[in-house]
Amino acid sequence: MAVKILLADDHKIVRDGLRALLENQPGMSVIAEADNGRATVRLARELSPDLVIMDIGMPDLNGIDATRQIIAELPSVKVIALSMHSDRRFVVQMFRAGASGYLLKDCAFEELARAVGAVLKNQTYLSPAVAGPVMEDYIHHLASADNAEFSSLSPREREVLQLLAEGKSTKEIAALLCVSIKTVETHRQQIMSKLDIHSIAELIKYAIREGLTSLDS
Repeated sequence: MAVKILLADDHKIVRDGLRALLENQPGMSVIAEADNGRATVRLARELSPDLVIMDIGMPDLNGIDATRQIIAELPSVKVIALSMHSDRRFVVQMFRAGASGYLLKDCAFEELARAVGAVLKNQTYLSPAVAGPVMEDYIHHLASADNAEFSSLSPREREVLQLLAEGKSTKEIAALLCVSIKTVETHRQQIMSKLDIHSIAELIKYAIREGLTSLDS
């Protein structure tokens, strides 16, 4: 039986390239594609793929929180992060969210194929290009603690923060999350209080710095 793969990346050219390469491999089938994190979660629920190849910097819901939601609901699904970010924070956050592998987008396809094989055997795969800097950070005690303010945000607060940073209105966020406008306003107040931030402009800067969104999403 073919391995069912869901591709999640907000750039169509990346998805097209991955689909072509993966479907040339025996026993692999790309069953769906998504261009944002929220659609990825929905498709995972509907299709129960064996594997999700997940970008991190996607609109509406980033790949880290999308991974967390998928693994919480579908623990048998494997997630491999395919990202342009080699920064330790992104690597650590993806694995904490439940990912089984992490590669950089400039890796060779052969490495992706190795990673797919490894995670389907319930192994963890960390690209050598990422492993070096991550281990160096740990050796120098730079990874011993996360940003306390960021860690204090709940998953829902991170969702609201990302959507605010992407320019969504309170009404739009309420519709996306299926909650009331008042609930969104409460979340926004709590976020600002926890982060000690007092303007949307500062929230946007913070969200970009923490990898929840990016300028080119």
